[in-house]
Amino acid sequence: MTTPFVSDEKLRAAILSRFAADERTAYANLRVGVLNGIAHLAGVVNSIETRLLAAELAQSTPGVLAVVNRIEAPGAPSPARTIHLDIKDKRK
Repeated sequence: MTTPFVSDEKLRAAILSRFAADERTAYANLRVGVLNGIAHLAGVVNSIETRLLAAELAQSTPGVLAVVNRIEAPGAPSPARTIHLDIKDKRK
């Protein structure tokens, strides 16, 4: 079964809505861009846990194909850049 097409603008709005609804990311300084179903996350957070949570929230948003995580946090990889591709599973 294929995932229905969702516009990049709607995906961005859905991710931002998920961030706002979760008390752990609601007030974080996060930016989101989406291009061709790939979410690009940026900003600064206080913990690696919040950084990972933001990526999980974005990745689990229906229609998101992959996440590029450039959120800066203490203990984050340098440069803070992790790409998770799960395209095959999303298009079954």
